[in-house]
Amino acid sequence: MAKIKKPVKAYANMEFLNSADARVIRILTEFLEPKARFAKFNILDTIVFFGSARIKSKKDAVKIYNNVKNLDPKKTPDFPKQLREAQKLVEMSKYYEDAVLLAEKLTKWSMGLELEANRFTVCTGGGPGIMEAANKGAKQAGGYSIGLNISIPFEQFVNRYVTPQMQFEFHYFFMRKFWFAYLSKALIVFPGGFGTMDEFFEVLTLIQTEKIKKNLIIVAYDEKYWKSVVNFESLEEHGMISKADLKLFQFCSTPDEAFDVITKYFEKNYLRKKVQK
Repeated sequence: MAKIKKPVKAYANMEFLNSADARVIRILTEFLEPKARFAKFNILDTIVFFGSARIKSKKDAVKIYNNVKNLDPKKTPDFPKQLREAQKLVEMSKYYEDAVLLAEKLTKWSMGLELEANRFTVCTGGGPGIMEAANKGAKQAGGYSIGLNISIPFEQFVNRYVTPQMQFEFHYFFMRKFWFAYLSKALIVFPGGFGTMDEFFEVLTLIQTEKIKKNLIIVAYDEKYWKSVVNFESLEEHGMISKADLKLFQFCSTPDEAFDVITKYFEKNYLRKKVQK
């Protein structure tokens, strides 16, 4: 008599789990699995670094610039354009180096608190550019750093500086954004494009509408850059935001300035209280 094959249990049915009917289960896993891992490694809260994935380290930017500079202009029709772009990479690389230094300083400061939990852990989107720089700085300091990576068509890989146990791969942007916001006590927004602005303004909106009520400091890094790409004062002048909304974030333009502002904020709002959550 032929052995009757048992039906597959629902939680082992990969066809079902990958179907539209099981979408809510997949969403829940992107909440529960990170939650369990953060608890396992005693990660209590984070400092989130936002910024462009396109910004290079100074070393890499200079290498690209030298390669372009050595091209034969006569054999390179778009040589002036390539040279300008390479020069801009070198100019923007200062933000990479600043992010490394700031993340390193903040991580050393956090580790020096000698608390039971891992407080104020550096967290990024896990990719290249400013994300890589912040994870690099945290690693140089000898601390944990988190990488909340996202699966996108042009594949983004987790940079090598993220703590291996703290590497995450998200499918849903909104779940990734949830984890950026939920654990954060500080957001540092370095120069970036659409993605950075999306993250920056979504958190501002959540604070403005009081969906986020905790003490959360937002630092827009480099006042000159941000005021050149977004006319914040004009939004207020046109009545699109209130004057008070301009105080939801502040500008800092050097690693030392940002470090002082953020650590003093933490000392005032978290470290002087009996309950530090």
